[in-house]
Amino acid sequence: MLLTGQRLLLIGGKGGVGKTTVSAALAVLASQRGQKVLLVSTDPAHSLADAFGRAPIGDSMTRLAPNLDGLELDPDREVEQHLAKVSAQLKRFTRPEMFVEIERQMRLTRQSPGAQEAAMLERIANTIELGLSDYDLLIFDTAPTGHTLRLLSLPEAMAAWTQGLLQANQRSKKLGDVLEHLTPKAGRDLDNPMGDPNQHATAGMDERNKAITETLLARQRLLQRTREILLDHQQTALLFVLTPEKLPILETMRAVSSLQQEQLPLAGLVVNRVLPEDADGHFLAQRRQTEQQHLAQINTEFAKLPCYQLPLQATDIQELEALQQMAALLSEAGF
Repeated sequence: MLLTGQRLLLIGGKGGVGKTTVSAALAVLASQRGQKVLLVSTDPAHSLADAFGRAPIGDSMTRLAPNLDGLELDPDREVEQHLAKVSAQLKRFTRPEMFVEIERQMRLTRQSPGAQEAAMLERIANTIELGLSDYDLLIFDTAPTGHTLRLLSLPEAMAAWTQGLLQANQRSKKLGDVLEHLTPKAGRDLDNPMGDPNQHATAGMDERNKAITETLLARQRLLQRTREILLDHQQTALLFVLTPEKLPILETMRAVSSLQQEQLPLAGLVVNRVLPEDADGHFLAQRRQTEQQHLAQINTEFAKLPCYQLPLQATDIQELEALQQMAALLSEAGF
């Protein structure tokens, strides 16, 4: 069964196919089996709270059911916290008169392309690392394909960036040593008993470069560990949710192709909202004919992946009791 032995489960798929419902039901099922589960939403709409029929969960661990906690990551909040941290680090090594310029740069960065994604990727990596130490299973609702692929490529990019900075620092230090060697020192201590102000400036710069380098190295190591976890078929599984319709099938085909090229552990597909056999009426009979064609296409396009079917329900899936019923269907489907 898919939920046996896995530590990290990423749920993807086109919007509106039922990813949140499937994620929540899987979390409920795992918690019923005695696993300690953390369910994480990266969806700005935060429909996770709606699925459990409760107030917003927010950016703190919230108990949703026995053995089950929830967490909603807010992209805007992540950017603010990320920039506040960077700003504080810069101000540690900058004169007070430069603080206004630092704040201006932070405002510009807040609006720059990629700022939100960079902050979210780092938070996802941190959540995975911390969550795996405290929980038996982490389930990410709406983990986008792009995010997953960039989490795989970032360690190499970070390594190149960090290596470049280290080399620049080394060249700067060598140049400083040469200049210091060429500078006359005779009588300096007598003429300036307070010491050389340039020496203090150099020391401050060395401290700043060291702090920046250590921060980058720590981030690089974090992302490398995340990459190793994502590629570990013993720990991680990616699951795609789709409905038997044309557009979700096409989007899933593209996503699966991209992830397979990176040799990620794809665990299979959940085909959601399949018409039950006892659904009657002329309209539904016509709909079923089209659906059968789409199901045949799914079986052909994804022949090498396990497929789990879930029937369309008569009512909305909301609140814990309904999720428990959906969990029972997932169990019957083979989870």
